[in-house]
Amino acid sequence: MGNEANTRLADLFGLTGWSKGELARLVNRHAAAMGHQQLATDTSRVRRWIDTGESPREPVPRVLAALFTERLGRVVTIEDLGFDRRRQAGRRKAGDGLPWPPERTVAVLTEFTGMDLMLNRRGLVGAGAALASGTVLSTAMYDWLHTDPALAADAPVLDYPLAADPAAHDVYEAAPIGYQEIESLERSVEVFRAWDASRGGGLQRKAVVGQLNEVGGMLSYRHPPHLQRRLWGVAANLAVLAGWMSHDVGLEPTAQKYFVIAAHAAREGGDRPRAGEALSRAARQMVHLQRPDEAIDLMNLATSGSGEETLPRTQAMLRTIEAWAQASMGRGQEMRRTLGEAEELFASDRDDLQQPSWMQNFDEADLHGMEALAYRTLAEHESAAAVHAQRHARQAIDLRGGGHERSMIFDYLSLASACFIADDPEQADRYARIALASIGQTSSLRTWDRLRQMHRLTARYSGQDDIRQLRREIEAALPKPRAAKGAKGPNAQAPHTRSV
Repeated sequence: MGNEANTRLADLFGLTGWSKGELARLVNRHAAAMGHQQLATDTSRVRRWIDTGESPREPVPRVLAALFTERLGRVVTIEDLGFDRRRQAGRRKAGDGLPWPPERTVAVLTEFTGMDLMLNRRGLVGAGAALASGTVLSTAMYDWLHTDPALAADAPVLDYPLAADPAAHDVYEAAPIGYQEIESLERSVEVFRAWDASRGGGLQRKAVVGQLNEVGGMLSYRHPPHLQRRLWGVAANLAVLAGWMSHDVGLEPTAQKYFVIAAHAAREGGDRPRAGEALSRAARQMVHLQRPDEAIDLMNLATSGSGEETLPRTQAMLRTIEAWAQASMGRGQEMRRTLGEAEELFASDRDDLQQPSWMQNFDEADLHGMEALAYRTLAEHESAAAVHAQRHARQAIDLRGGGHERSMIFDYLSLASACFIADDPEQADRYARIALASIGQTSSLRTWDRLRQMHRLTARYSGQDDIRQLRREIEAALPKPRAAKGAKGPNAQAPHTRSV
């Protein structure tokens, strides 16, 4: 029994509107449905969980996580409730439960994906949660990411090498896997990644989360090290995709959790550059949500923690994200210097070096697309930057290949916005209509966010007939804000944050 109040549980309990007696009855009912009819939780037991920090035994923590997840309309894990699962004596725990020790990565992954799938089935969303500060994340994970991963040394000792721990994971009926199964999983990642690049994250997000949940079950077994590393790589790639797709449809706290899971999975597999790229996604998310200072903190961690083996093209990609954050803060000189470094790194990349699979989409078109976005963002502070934004956007459009429809929409929106800022409404109207004609073919809320930003720039030209008509068409096309299905009070969906 503990001797300090469980403030995390108390805070979440306060949001539910339950009484302690109601929670006790719900726990007993849910546990009975799981086959634990002997459980007899009462009001005094719930009070001890909250007031004295008593930790209940399994299956109660999992039952509580499921109940709070359903009630609050967002994923709530055992750790969110303030219960430390299988924490080894003497192991350091960083702020807000980060970073996780290696043996908890699989448990967090499988639990979080399972809860996310439950929310999907019930039509709920994760807007009730709060984003962790980028500064908090980078501080908590700095020492952990800069140490060399030691999967074999850090992993829990198991009596039987293929046994799964039933206390930490759901029962997973699977045999050990081999090369063919892992190759099939790696191919599935490529299919999901191509779909996301083309159509956005909305339609395939649940499939990716489900696949990640299955991989988490596979990782609960101890495979030979070379297979285990590849399986961790699959988990990292799927977690990044799940995070990016969640970000693409506006599930921001859920997206952030997946990015952190991806960084952990990548490091478990010994791939520090992949861990850095996962954190760079969290940084891009922060810039999108108008928190560029926190994005800079995350990018410093992503860059320094990626290790010396990071290839020049990956370093170039990281620089473009840092430049976008600098542009959001109006730091034009720093942004130009950072983009110059990105161009030099990209040009220095050798053709004979095989890029990792997760870098396949960052080509010359994407380099120019990110430069266009950075200059277009800076143009809000320095209007002269709009000319450079137009040039890079046109180059990106000329270089784009098939299967990158969402990126093409972003390019046209950057180009149209830059034209409006440069006082060229005729060209802006042309490019805006190209973007508007195809934007409905994706399931990406980020494209609508950028369209709203461009719509704001049209206001000064609303006296012109063609721009006035364009504004009407945009307003008619924009999706209307809606509350989460069945959500009331604290469960209601928060307004979607606008991007820069």
